[in-house]
Amino acid sequence: MSEKDKLLELIPEQGVLPLFFHKDAEVCKNVIRNLYEGGIRTIEFTNRGAEALENFKILRKFCDKELPELHLGAGTIKTKEAAEAFVEAGTDFIISPGLVEEVAKVGDAHQLLWIPGCMTPSEIIKAENRGAKMIKLFPGSLLGPGFVSAIRPVFPDLLFMPTGGVDVERENLRTWFKSGVCAVGMGSKLVSKSLLEKRAYSEIKEMTQRVFQTISLARKDL
Repeated sequence: MSEKDKLLELIPEQGVLPLFFHKDAEVCKNVIRNLYEGGIRTIEFTNRGAEALENFKILRKFCDKELPELHLGAGTIKTKEAAEAFVEAGTDFIISPGLVEEVAKVGDAHQLLWIPGCMTPSEIIKAENRGAKMIKLFPGSLLGPGFVSAIRPVFPDLLFMPTGGVDVERENLRTWFKSGVCAVGMGSKLVSKSLLEKRAYSEIKEMTQRVFQTISLARKDL
């Protein structure tokens, strides 16, 4: 099985894709370790700061040495240049906030999973025709579960993952999964600014475990 196919199974199985960025590489290491200890096996590190690429390189080496089962991807990739830089740094997959043809080409050239962000049927059609297998619905807070329920019959072969506006509460998650999403992207609701400021890493681990339990219960409600 290819790495791409493994991720297309792992992300839905995991049910949640954590995403975060911090300018301090040591903080990032601690966050990733505690997410991992909480059960996470794939993480999106977002390209949202001047330190993002250098920190990613540090995290890549850290994961290879300390957490070899972890799949580390790069998010918020908006240009060909950024995609190529993170591929060179060792990313396992690429996620964009929109559909960027040049980014898709880089992903395909390196046989990597690339996940475009979409928020309209037209964008989803373009992404599917371009070969996308999973769609990041962004921003989820604007689209809502009702949007997913409406478009799922039109795109039966695609996997959908909303990001932005996804809460940790059971009812919120139940509504999303009932609509047909394969997983949810979760940023500040999981790795919150307050926890990072307090360096409360063990609480991130505990929150991760609670999210897994909540997703399991939400899926049982379906």
